[in-house]
Amino acid sequence: MNQLDFGDRHAVVTGGATGLGYAIAQRLIASGGSVTLWDRDEAAAGKAAAALGARAWAVAVDVSQHASVCAAVQSTLQHAPKVDALVNSAGITGPNVKLWDYPVDDWRQVMEVNLNGLFMCCREWVPHMRANNYGRIVNIASVAGKEGNPNASAYSASKAGVIALTKSLGKELADTGVRVNCVTPAAVKTAIFDQMTSEHIAFMLSKIPMARFGTPEEVAAMVGWLCTEECSFSTGAVFDLSGGRSSY
Repeated sequence: MNQLDFGDRHAVVTGGATGLGYAIAQRLIASGGSVTLWDRDEAAAGKAAAALGARAWAVAVDVSQHASVCAAVQSTLQHAPKVDALVNSAGITGPNVKLWDYPVDDWRQVMEVNLNGLFMCCREWVPHMRANNYGRIVNIASVAGKEGNPNASAYSASKAGVIALTKSLGKELADTGVRVNCVTPAAVKTAIFDQMTSEHIAFMLSKIPMARFGTPEEVAAMVGWLCTEECSFSTGAVFDLSGGRSSY
């Protein structure tokens, strides 16, 4: 493992109890930092924080609810007076169906979590980072947001929104010490696969030239660097982790 310098820095990682969020938290702690795991599953977040050790805390939050996000910010600041990085990893896939059959309530839920929740987390943490004239925001998008996966219109649209939001916010903060970037993984085998059909999983694999899924550790390596002070001249940028699928 290459050494990253996140020493004496603190990060908030949404969806941090499992999957990509947990792997990212592990990497940041291994790089000398500390983390607060935000997750709507309070028990899972507490268990994950305990497994990560003394430099990890857990806060229960539903990122799709503004009041919950605001309360989580205040809870976090009680043990971390300064937050240096925000990793927006919380997300859901929604059902794998054609757009004309997509349940309206499911569409709204995907947008609330994947896009609106990310917006609210950024909205509440950016003033804190601006006050310190330092911060790193990393949003987890998806190659689906660049290409559009069939039978995943809500997920694809929400991740396209994440990419556009990243570009806008990065430009808005370019004259400050805050950097905003996103990563666009192809399929990474985590518990989120449980929300997908086997046919959709097979489709995603067929699109990857490396003929394998990514690993959470590979995503964490790139996200970890984007959270460091060394990431100083990249903002509003999109970093691919696609096994060769995305080449633009």
